[in-house]
Amino acid sequence: MQRVQFKAYGHENVIGEHETTVELTSEDFLTKQGTCIVGVRMDITLDQLDSKIKGLATLSSTRIVLRMSIDGLTEEVTGIGSPGLTYTDSTSMVARTSIFECGRTLMVNADKAASDLSRDFVDRLKEDGAIIDCELIYIT
Repeated sequence: MQRVQFKAYGHENVIGEHETTVELTSEDFLTKQGTCIVGVRMDITLDQLDSKIKGLATLSSTRIVLRMSIDGLTEEVTGIGSPGLTYTDSTSMVARTSIFECGRTLMVNADKAASDLSRDFVDRLKEDGAIIDCELIYIT
């Protein structure tokens, strides 16, 4: 098992209503069109993860968990790795309920999208500057 801990921050424009993805971004802005984005200003990006983590992500046998905690509430999104995951993006990470792969894809076949997160959790993400403690867990 490998773990990566990082922080992201809330934003007043978090909506959390996208039905197929959950996204975190390193950008410091968010428009209302970004309905999958649940955190901004994350302090690590996929391209910065070490080669061992990137290798685990390419295995379809690897279970990948994104754990996000804010104000005592925790949400977990669980999916799997895939041979097409490259982790080359320098801006965002996207958990996908589908099998679509690109440089921004963190995991495929995720069990939750932004719309599946608890509304209490999403409401706390709407507080500008609220700190989201995040952890990626790679289970082989």
